Amino acid sequence: MGADAEVLDRKSAVPALIGDPADFLIIGGLAGTARDIAHLTGDGDNAFLLGGAMGAAVSVGLGLALTQPGRRVLVATGDGELLMGLGALGTVGVMAPANLSILCVDNGHYQETGGQPSHTSLGVDLAAIAQGCGIPNIHGVATSDEIGAAAMALRAANGPVFVLLKVGMAAPPATRRSFDAAARKSAFRQALLGAP
Repeated sequence: MGADAEVLDRKSAVPALIGDPADFLIIGGLAGTARDIAHLTGDGDNAFLLGGAMGAAVSVGLGLALTQPGRRVLVATGDGELLMGLGALGTVGVMAPANLSILCVDNGHYQETGGQPSHTSLGVDLAAIAQGCGIPNIHGVATSDEIGAAAMALRAANGPVFVLLKVGMAAPPATRRSFDAAARKSAFRQALLGAP
């Protein structure tokens, strides 16, 4: 990367890609992406943020998309979390839910555990893996000029959609989120199914 190359900051790039989070049912992966989503939704009832389930975000989002075909489902995850559950991308490609979008925020590091390099900083290309798994709509975002088309695909493309957002090592928003799993499950269930 040249000295003048643009480095996207997740604090501005993630909101620009997602737009109004109320348009989605959102499954948030661990750590940084959970904070990205909590910052946008304020623990909104349409977002379920995982904790202690590394590698599960895409699988949970896939199940949700398959059972709720009339709703747009967005999985927001990071490179480290996705690397742990790569097999789920193959199932997404086979099942091909039209309403599923996956946003992977890739900073090339396991930021939550001390900033160790992840495989993506060592040559692993998650967009190529998603394409090889049969996901038809792939968008790479490494510059601000690429955000617009990817943002439209997340919400409007006949999916599944995979967007790989390359960002620098800037920290995610300093956002507090609820870890009350029972309360968050009940709130998300109500947003999903309506009042009991």
